[in-house]
Amino acid sequence: MAKMLVIYKTPKDIEAFEKHYWDIHIPLAKNLPGLRRYEVSRGPIAVVSGDKNTYLIATLYFDSMSALKEAFASECGQACAKDRRILAPNDEDVQMFLIGESVDA
Repeated sequence: MAKMLVIYKTPKDIEAFEKHYWDIHIPLAKNLPGLRRYEVSRGPIAVVSGDKNTYLIATLYFDSMSALKEAFASECGQACAKDRRILAPNDEDVQMFLIGESVDA
């Protein structure tokens, strides 16, 4: 299973971010082709090291890295990428990681 991890820094307007994220962005992203699961952090995020300015973490699950890439190449994926710019206009406001298959250690 492949994952996309999206880490948002604390937005300037938390109320506007929350409204847009839950009312617009999540419903849009849930239409991504091949999306298996969508998780969002809802509790406090304790940052042990690194940048302490972490507000929300989203994890999107797909069957494979190719399925993930195909999803974001789709019309819906392009719309999600464009909409993300409303939530985090600057690339410094968000980190995104694409994670291939994981194995038990």
